[in-house]
Amino acid sequence: MRMFKIICLVIVFFQLSCKEGKTSTIKVTEVQEEVTELPYFNSAEFTPEWNKGTHKIPEFSFLNQNGEPITNETYRGKIYVADFFFTTCPGICPKLTKNMNILQETYHSDKNIMLLSHSVMPWVDDVKKLKEYEIINNINSKKWNLVTGDRDELYSIARNGYFADEDFVKTQDESDFIHTENFVLVDKEGHIRGVYNGTIELDIKRLIRHIEILKKEI
Repeated sequence: MRMFKIICLVIVFFQLSCKEGKTSTIKVTEVQEEVTELPYFNSAEFTPEWNKGTHKIPEFSFLNQNGEPITNETYRGKIYVADFFFTTCPGICPKLTKNMNILQETYHSDKNIMLLSHSVMPWVDDVKKLKEYEIINNINSKKWNLVTGDRDELYSIARNGYFADEDFVKTQDESDFIHTENFVLVDKEGHIRGVYNGTIELDIKRLIRHIEILKKEI
């Protein structure tokens, strides 16, 4: 039986977008829940489904900060959190990286939990640039891969694999620059099991609770 204990807390905060000169006000409802299992998300609408997931992260191949190929095999049998960033982002990316660091520290000794950050500006973020970013931000490449590669492939997996580009859902404009604050939780079989605002500390705590639930799945 699924059990939910819901406590709603409304938080109003200001978020500085990476788009120059644009400031937005966001109202966030934090929901704390006691759950025994997580749903599957099979589409960009993120409608929770309780039957076995039909959507999996597509096959991919990118290079990480060490110049090593990173593919689905790297993450097969692992629970992981994925996000999208670029190294020169002055807005939300530092916050995303800080919160990914929290996850890195929380699961530093758990080999079954990994992290994956995709550059959305690969024409700038080559392997050397990613390595510099790793050093500056105390990133452990055994736990957390920063990847770069072909722009079209990166954008395709963001939109069609992780459903990470909300603007694309609305506009279908493939030329649009991708930037999102979402952290996407992926299970051991490549199914999406949760989406979280990576800039909000309370959502990171919820993400950690959900990782613990996934760890108990057979």
